[in-house]
Amino acid sequence: MSFLPKMLLSLLALCAALARADAAFLARPDVQRYIDEQVAAGALTRPELEAVFANVELKPNIISIMDRPSTARPWYQFRPSFYSERLMGEGVAFWQANEDALRRAEQQYHVAPEMIVAIIGIETRYGANTGSFRLADALSTLAFDYPRRAAFFRDELTELLLLARSENVNALSLKGSYAGAMGLPQFMPSSFRKWAVDFDGDGHRDIWNNRVDAIGSVGHYFRLHGWLGGDDVVVPAEVAPGEALDKLLADKFNLHYSVAELRAMGVTPLAPVRDDARAVLFALEVAPGEMRYWLGLNNFYTITRYNKSTLYAMVAHELAQEIRNRYLAARFAVTPAP
Repeated sequence: MSFLPKMLLSLLALCAALARADAAFLARPDVQRYIDEQVAAGALTRPELEAVFANVELKPNIISIMDRPSTARPWYQFRPSFYSERLMGEGVAFWQANEDALRRAEQQYHVAPEMIVAIIGIETRYGANTGSFRLADALSTLAFDYPRRAAFFRDELTELLLLARSENVNALSLKGSYAGAMGLPQFMPSSFRKWAVDFDGDGHRDIWNNRVDAIGSVGHYFRLHGWLGGDDVVVPAEVAPGEALDKLLADKFNLHYSVAELRAMGVTPLAPVRDDARAVLFALEVAPGEMRYWLGLNNFYTITRYNKSTLYAMVAHELAQEIRNRYLAARFAVTPAP
């Protein structure tokens, strides 16, 4: 037997194996129950669901990634990954290339352009890394083979299928991260359905390839999550050690107290801030064993709605400020006369 027929037979065997795997997945009782539920709810039809699941390829390596122990890095190690020369330079270039869309987003949503730019930079390096997994594969794997968060990912799978229908695209063509995040701003399907916008008016919400839609969508998300245009994000603080401090630091994602109440508990703001402003105290390890404290204000809280991490929120704020400084410096630079 020649080499070519052998190779052809191998390819045919592989295709047959994949077909059997697809058919087996579609026939699984839990998948059939999901299909029955969606059809009964009137959300999706059986033929369109079967067409997707007959072509899904499960990705067991995603489960390994999800179960990999995550060790939170201290601030002094986390910060350089994002507060970097590369992201600053790329951020300025992105702003310069998309000035009109960023200006319009600021006018419509009252969200600072530098914040939108920083978020897109942190998430995907301005579209350079939006993820290579087929979203139908990733979300099906997590929805049916990851019991710990199966309910969440089944909801996101449903949102993906509804998204594909509303945007008139093939669900199997959409790509993103191993956890189902999509496009330049890395929206989950539910976030896309709620907050993505057609910011250029072409009839489609495209956060994968359309920078204008991505910019508008981030601005819309921040606005509807409480961003206040012109307000501060953080204020440095000093603290009095004790049980009150430990309690405050444990409650790091909520605006339960006013600045006046925090003062009464031993927190001293080191910059002007209204006493009636709501704030949350948080600490960052700026060097091994060295802690510093800040008050996160309303806009800080809004950033944590995008990513529930004080590290993320702080680096997004700092990166945004530096990108703004460099953008303005470049814009108003005066070329010396010869």
